[in-house]
Amino acid sequence: MKQSASDSETDDYERPLLHRKQDGDIVRAPVLCSSRYGLAILSCYGFFVAYALRVNLSVAMVDMLNSSSSSSGANDSVCPRHSSPARPKHNHTASVYDWDSETQGWILGSFFYGYIITQIPGGYLARKYGAKWLLGFGILGTVIFTLLTPVAADLGAGYLIAVRVVEGIGEGVTFPAMHAMWASWAPPLERSRLLTISYAGAQLGTVVALPLSGQICFYLDWTYVFYIFGAVGLLWFILWVFLVSNSPSSHRRISETERTYITASLQNELSPTSDYIPWKSILTSVPLWAIVVAHFSYNWTFYTLLTLLPTYMNDILGFSIKQNGMLSALPYLGCWLLSMGGGQLADYLRETCLFRTVIVRKAFTIVGMMGPAVFLVAAGYTNCNYIMAVIFLTISSSLGGFSASGFNINHLDIAPSYAGILLGITNSFATIPGMVGPVIARSLTKSNTILEWRTVFFISAGINLFGALFYTLFGKATAQSLWCAIKAVRRRASVSPAAARLSAPAQSL
Repeated sequence: MKQSASDSETDDYERPLLHRKQDGDIVRAPVLCSSRYGLAILSCYGFFVAYALRVNLSVAMVDMLNSSSSSSGANDSVCPRHSSPARPKHNHTASVYDWDSETQGWILGSFFYGYIITQIPGGYLARKYGAKWLLGFGILGTVIFTLLTPVAADLGAGYLIAVRVVEGIGEGVTFPAMHAMWASWAPPLERSRLLTISYAGAQLGTVVALPLSGQICFYLDWTYVFYIFGAVGLLWFILWVFLVSNSPSSHRRISETERTYITASLQNELSPTSDYIPWKSILTSVPLWAIVVAHFSYNWTFYTLLTLLPTYMNDILGFSIKQNGMLSALPYLGCWLLSMGGGQLADYLRETCLFRTVIVRKAFTIVGMMGPAVFLVAAGYTNCNYIMAVIFLTISSSLGGFSASGFNINHLDIAPSYAGILLGITNSFATIPGMVGPVIARSLTKSNTILEWRTVFFISAGINLFGALFYTLFGKATAQSLWCAIKAVRRRASVSPAAARLSAPAQSL
């Protein structure tokens, strides 16, 4: 298929956005008290809630199990155990359960079986009906079923699994819906900043939920983990309903300067919302598959560590449950900080240093995927040097934060009008590692030896390197010319079908 460069591609190469004065002066709206940054903060809060509700069960599970039936080998670890404070005595009234390891695995993994279902539908529905209510009700549904978790657990493991699947279905629409909303809200030269602020809530939710859930279980009992985070989610939904709109044109409190700035900066990128979606062009797009491979590869390492890092800390390094929660949160704290800083740096390089968008996206993807691979392998050779192990694992996950300004927001570069659908496609594939990665890792670490965990780290690092290389070779950061041509033809056809046929660009298929 031979394609000529689109107008946006040529412009991005020859004339950076800030230097297109002849296209009309666009006055940049202030950042302070702006509606677009207000949306970024509220969506950050939303993803904080989403990820807190996703990971809190992994910590609460420890307190939900009957210690008398699950304590065998609990004090064994490859490395010498670290001293830990005695747990305070309190009235532990919450129920405990006799679930074997297989049942625990199904409970912890069931979320992703629901999560993968609504990825692509979420992007389509957000484009067709608007993202505000879809994202709002998606997280609200997760909040409601989180509050019902103690009841479901008392009814039986099957009911709890069903509740977690429904929670996954609710959360499955969040990223595609938010991407679709940002397609109407994020000016091109502020995308890295706005989206990294927004999606940084995911890391922040993990950073807070892991240690806080441990403290709640330590001083109260596990049921309060779900009640407290559920209440935080209800507060977010109220704020979201009253303060957010689908687009600048429908926002009631946005300034006219900001509304004009956003719509003018996006006028050449967005097509009118319609039922038509160029599925064939989307599914045969090499740049999209580059994002798919990168997203899948990155999430393999991310989900493996997210679910098994506490196990590694306990079984290999010998940290107690209270120490475990704090130390397991360190890598995600670093990831949050670097994703925020990376967003500022990425837009600075594009705006001030005039770096091409594709160079910035690929550079940040390389650092955010190859860097973690190197330090993950290094962590496998630290043996019982727990200080170096924690440092290397923290650096590994922290560097992954740079990918937030790489492949992770590339959907908006190549097809902003279909960004929600594209993210639904890539995130569907990227959910598979959450379903199978930890299972494979646990099957490789049955004896819990350092050598076995080293193999797990090597596999994750290898997948990361492959994803980074594939994206570097095939990734793009410009609107795909065929899709733009389709939109242009359809727009002209709505005025004059004959003229559209005469002026449609020839495509070599």
